[in-house]
Amino acid sequence: MKADIRVALVGNPNTGKSTLFNALTGLNQKIGNFPGVTVDKKIGYTQLPDGRRAEIIDLPGTYSLYPKSRDESIVFSVLAEKATELTPDLIIVILDATNLKRNLLLYTQVADLKIPVIIALNMIDLSKKAGIDIDINKLAEKLGVPIIPVSARKVEGIGELKTAISYANKFALQQESIDVSALAPGIIESISKEIDTDNPYFALQLAHQHETLKFLTPAQSDRIEELEKEHGFHSQKAQASETIARYNYINDLLYDTVKTPVTAHDESISNKIDKVLTHKVFGFIIFMGILLFMFQSIFAWSEYPMSLIEGLFVWIEGGLRTLLPAGPLVNLLIDGVVAGLSGVMVFIPQIAILFAFISILEDTGYMSRVTFMMDKIMRKVGLNGKSVVPLIGGFACAVPSIMSTRTIENWKDRMITIMVTPLVACSARLPVYTLLIALVVPNRNVWWIFNLQGLALTGMYVLSLVSAVVVAYVMKFILKARERGYFIMELPVYRMPRWNNVLFSMYERSKTFVLEAGKVIIAVSVILWVLSSYGPGNRFANIEKKYQQPQFTKTMTPDSLTRMISTEKLENSYAGVLGHVIEPVIKPLGFDWKIGIALITSFAAREVFVGTMATIYSVEGDADRIDSVQDKMRNAKNPNTGKPVFNLAVAFSLMMFYAFAMQCASTVAVVYRETKDWRWPAAQFVYMTALAYGAAFLVYNLLK
Repeated sequence: MKADIRVALVGNPNTGKSTLFNALTGLNQKIGNFPGVTVDKKIGYTQLPDGRRAEIIDLPGTYSLYPKSRDESIVFSVLAEKATELTPDLIIVILDATNLKRNLLLYTQVADLKIPVIIALNMIDLSKKAGIDIDINKLAEKLGVPIIPVSARKVEGIGELKTAISYANKFALQQESIDVSALAPGIIESISKEIDTDNPYFALQLAHQHETLKFLTPAQSDRIEELEKEHGFHSQKAQASETIARYNYINDLLYDTVKTPVTAHDESISNKIDKVLTHKVFGFIIFMGILLFMFQSIFAWSEYPMSLIEGLFVWIEGGLRTLLPAGPLVNLLIDGVVAGLSGVMVFIPQIAILFAFISILEDTGYMSRVTFMMDKIMRKVGLNGKSVVPLIGGFACAVPSIMSTRTIENWKDRMITIMVTPLVACSARLPVYTLLIALVVPNRNVWWIFNLQGLALTGMYVLSLVSAVVVAYVMKFILKARERGYFIMELPVYRMPRWNNVLFSMYERSKTFVLEAGKVIIAVSVILWVLSSYGPGNRFANIEKKYQQPQFTKTMTPDSLTRMISTEKLENSYAGVLGHVIEPVIKPLGFDWKIGIALITSFAAREVFVGTMATIYSVEGDADRIDSVQDKMRNAKNPNTGKPVFNLAVAFSLMMFYAFAMQCASTVAVVYRETKDWRWPAAQFVYMTALAYGAAFLVYNLLK
């Protein structure tokens, strides 16, 4: 149903804008993209007291209308472009009542665009607690706009804000803050005539931002560029003059309306806590302790729900096999669709737990301290202080970690973090590593306390972190920044987390993953099932006919016969044929066609390697037991040399390949989901495959 009024939420970061958005809309919201860009667009709906329906657009947080990132550039574009599906009828500017001076800079800029405005004076409870006395009526009178005191965290004042939205069309336009025309009279007048606008501040903003505004035609943008040269317009100088004029106005305004104590109570408490949590030594120790707790919790707490989900899908598969008649469509449903769906759902506990921790760290204000501490170190290798959490979370799973890079505002830093996070050794690599290490590394101690197999496994995890840092350093010189890498970090006061917000974050991220990434994962799973279940020509029929002969039926048990048939069918399937096709390419790494099949089938998930090996080598008994897979792989012989297939060189070459290769459909899907461009996951797949091939080739030839 179409909304009756469209409202845009505008505000600085950390003013509670997203909390107010959630308070107004609840679950009645959706996430998409702004037209033409890969920036998330959050839109929700709320019912007004007069019965009308309001559409609420949550615009990215920004300190001013002069953007320093792609997210911030969206704000002016939405507010300035006329008659589109996003053009607001009303703007709600959210101001932090504890920091009015900084917040009012953005308000005065928005007000000068001459769109009706309401001020939501948020955190009013904290300002009162801090002893800040705001004469709201006098401030509203001087600004010429309604001011509604609210506490978004406590959901207080929301009803009054909805009532104010209902009367939005009855408000007079806000008072002038500064004489905009005096800032650059020549170019403002020229652009106003050229673009046919009577708003001097709109004309001034066109002079500053015309290169990035999509609603201007190339001819209009070129004409504005010519006018800049004619009038000798200097953007940075004009911005500086404007900012000084606005702060002079703000200082006079606050002098008459706000009384602030010398030291705010909450700030002094926060400063005392910061002396410990941001200490040069203890700060890092505390942070490492918190990360260790997070890391252990993601593994420990997700194990039981993940087992339940796996058990549920095993029960579903068993039930479907019992209820439905055997046939290709049923096999496709069970082994393709249901198996693919289980691969999606099993990640939900890890995603939910990681985002619960991230939400708590952000809500309390601690995440800002972490990024502040780590930024200087991480920036040396082309990353950002906010890259720390995604990289550490990558030990559990790259999928939720890549989703958590949304907290990184700078485009270049975020893209580098997304591109290197899959290099960190995730839990899916663990079955592959433990299986291969057990085959070739002796289970004995060195120096009495260090187990060789444990050292080998630790080495693989250390290698993953080192490789991520090295690749990030190289990408720092390859990727060109679309905006300058500013690091503006505001340290908010410490607060208790909002548990409803934590639960909502867990729900929203899990839903996004299932609906968006799940589509691709299921599709890939179905394709892999088809490749493994069918073969060219009459190969499968000939295999069935072959094993119906007496020399097989009389000498082999039914289970052994079934495993032999399935193994030979796999070799002759499209996947098997593909394995033989790629064998010349992977032979320099020490791999044969059977390992080639495992490389193909484990693209959906690295853990599939173990199951593929079990099928290929006709494992006796329970194919899910690693021991039985180990025995068959240990006894596997090269038909040409008669020597073991999995020697030290092949095993470590294979581990190197799995350490670097992008063999995870869910990661590919989520990289596309976060970048909105297939070129990024494609580039990631190519560079990681090249790294995997090079590392495996080097290790094999050094060890063979």
